[in-house]
Amino acid sequence: MLLLQLLGFVFVALAVAGILLPLVPTTPFLLLAAWCFARSSPRFHHWLLHHRWFAPYLRHYQDGGGMARRHKIIMLGLMWAGIGYSIWLLQHNGVRGGLLLIALLVSLHLLRMPTRPSLTDRD
Repeated sequence: MLLLQLLGFVFVALAVAGILLPLVPTTPFLLLAAWCFARSSPRFHHWLLHHRWFAPYLRHYQDGGGMARRHKIIMLGLMWAGIGYSIWLLQHNGVRGGLLLIALLVSLHLLRMPTRPSLTDRD
């Protein structure tokens, strides 16, 4: 439980960086933090879901409002770059195929998710 709480706060810190830095996504880190807190601390989970800055990002995802196009592009680009590099380095075809399957399924999930218009360029 303590590990999940620690990870939750690490993800919140990364989300704050995403609010401040243009190339760092915010919503995925908040979703990870919410997941960690939901399994480790009802108090921190409630805090995150009702926070003045963080709640709108989570609400957009939870209510089916989707993700901003900018976040989808960044997530897909980083994921494919990382998995592509891993596939290039690895020798075992079974692992390569598994990574490729994961990347395809995550891409499908993100592309099927509604794309909401960005209210600001930080969104």
